[in-house]
Amino acid sequence: MEFVQPIRDLKKIETIKKLLRQQNLRDYCLFVVGINSGLRISDLLKLRVSDVYENGKPKDRIRLREKKTNKFKDFPLSDNAKSALKEYLKTRDYKDNEPLFISRKNKGFLLRQQAYKILNSVAKDVGIKEKIGTHTLRKTFGYHAHKNGYDITLIQKLFNHSSPSVTLRYIGITQDKLDDVYMSLDL
Repeated sequence: MEFVQPIRDLKKIETIKKLLRQQNLRDYCLFVVGINSGLRISDLLKLRVSDVYENGKPKDRIRLREKKTNKFKDFPLSDNAKSALKEYLKTRDYKDNEPLFISRKNKGFLLRQQAYKILNSVAKDVGIKEKIGTHTLRKTFGYHAHKNGYDITLIQKLFNHSSPSVTLRYIGITQDKLDDVYMSLDL
């Protein structure tokens, strides 16, 4: 598996959202829920409508068992994620137990390979040169949480990582960025 990067530029995130919204609301919703949840792609793609939607509106929280760790995860849905879900689900007929992100070919779950193609195509369209993959969504969530001042140990706990250094490396905080701290202080 290749090491992929988060999307660091907020303007590019907004451009991606705009492009995806115009092209395909399913893909837009996948992107928005992905960057606002920090879920692994395996968990994101296995969501069912009933996991996120109830009585014609988005739930306030998502509760699931993570595929990789087998641990329960319970977290609130952001306003942007709720809005994307509402907009997307208005465009299709669905049953509660159906996959949320449905494949157009077989009406089953969207596959990881399909999600990879979607993300890489839109990333190329907005001029992102770094390696992008399905983990980019999760890493983007962690990177921006860190940039917004959330303690790395809190992000570590959200990601179920073994140490803060693993989380820093995972979200793309490199030694150069750490060295910037020393150089910028120069007391």
